[in-house]
Amino acid sequence: MLPTPKKYFVTAAASEGRSKLTAFDNALLKARIGNVNLIRVSSILPPGTENDPELVLPPGSLVPTAYGYIMSDEPGELISAAVGVGISADTFGVIMEFSGKCSKAEAEKNIENMVKEAFETRGMELIDIKIAAVEHRVEKIGCALAAVPLWY
Repeated sequence: MLPTPKKYFVTAAASEGRSKLTAFDNALLKARIGNVNLIRVSSILPPGTENDPELVLPPGSLVPTAYGYIMSDEPGELISAAVGVGISADTFGVIMEFSGKCSKAEAEKNIENMVKEAFETRGMELIDIKIAAVEHRVEKIGCALAAVPLWY
């Protein structure tokens, strides 16, 4: 069993590659999470977890991460990804992920609405939202990625 994470950061990046997989890998590298092993998790931020934008993850680590991404091989297509972390005053938080064929602004608005809905559904008070988003105009093969890595 993994310990409960104590730190996180929000990140978003986009990149091109010679294949969809390398476009994804290049976006991970730009997002500072390309040299770790992501364990995809759903969307709850543990109570008391602190945002650490300068967090450096040890290479090869197993890192619980909530993320969304989109890849495209349609030149000229606009793709975006966003994550949002909703913060409560005294309990856990909620993470939402989004990706789509839209602008960064649209992705950010979708994330904001999703976080607000998640808090409303849970009957929790939302005191802050942290959002990371990116858009990318595809040249050949592109990827837009947004993530919330969690650490110990």
